[in-house]
Amino acid sequence: MTNWAFTQGVHDIGDGVYGYVQPDGTWGWSNAGLISAQGQTLLIDTLMSRTLTRAMLDDFARVPGGARIDRLVNTHANPDHFVGNGLVEGAEIIATRETAAEMAKFDPIQFASLPDNWEKMGDAGAFLYETMGRKFDWSDLNSVAMPTRTFEKRLSIAVGDTPVELIDLGPAHTSSDTIAWLPRQRVVFTGDLLFNEGHPIMWDGPIENWIAACDYIIALEPEVVVPGHGPIADSQAVANLKAYFEYVRDETRKRFDAGLGWKDAARDINLTEFRGWSDPERIVANVFVLYRAWGARLAPEDGKDLFGEMGRYSREMAAHKESCGHDH
Repeated sequence: MTNWAFTQGVHDIGDGVYGYVQPDGTWGWSNAGLISAQGQTLLIDTLMSRTLTRAMLDDFARVPGGARIDRLVNTHANPDHFVGNGLVEGAEIIATRETAAEMAKFDPIQFASLPDNWEKMGDAGAFLYETMGRKFDWSDLNSVAMPTRTFEKRLSIAVGDTPVELIDLGPAHTSSDTIAWLPRQRVVFTGDLLFNEGHPIMWDGPIENWIAACDYIIALEPEVVVPGHGPIADSQAVANLKAYFEYVRDETRKRFDAGLGWKDAARDINLTEFRGWSDPERIVANVFVLYRAWGARLAPEDGKDLFGEMGRYSREMAAHKESCGHDH
């Protein structure tokens, strides 16, 4: 697999297509993109804060045609892909109907208050603050601009003379996950259907849909793949993610059939094959969603405490690593 340099900012893919990359690709550090052709532009996603989005728009303003954004597509309804929408003034904002509905449930005031309130939220608040609360500036987050145009399943648009296919391959990561496919340039923007060299997190599933989405993207035979997180790459990165999900599905099923609880199952799965990937605590959420899909009896508070459980897993793994280091 050929990863592009994992460097902050604009990456010129060629023929009016640009990726915007944010190391280190972990919680909240998402990617975006821009298509510019014949005086028209399409922005793919905004970022986790207005501050970050403003910096991105300033960078894009330096590329030909990038000073004005005509249209914006939100690939899905996680805040690190839409919080900055309000800075793209006057643009048509496009999303699937499901994504728009999920975005409408987002409470920016509650989100922005996390730095002040996390200690009242137990382990979940501690993990949220550690991964996102202390790293992003939400001081001016009072509202978020919502989609003004929705579609279902597929929408074909043109940016100047560049055809763009918006294709919903969800539910998988969220209730709806849109890719932007540029057949002429053979470039695909995957949104969070691809975490490149980072553990993915499956909020909705089913896992079969995400595996099928990987197959769909690979079958397009893209030359350049811009992931939602991580470095720009080629389709081998998608194949690697598919292999991850197949492995996690099969290993989780063994433990489910053996009667192991979901928390113990998550801790029992050997992730050595993916040890270079960031955010391994996400195995907790992925196992939870698989157990839920297979009909396990799960307490309502379990779903509400996934961030707390990921935080506990992360601390346990760190303590284990430190203990092993001291042993040697």
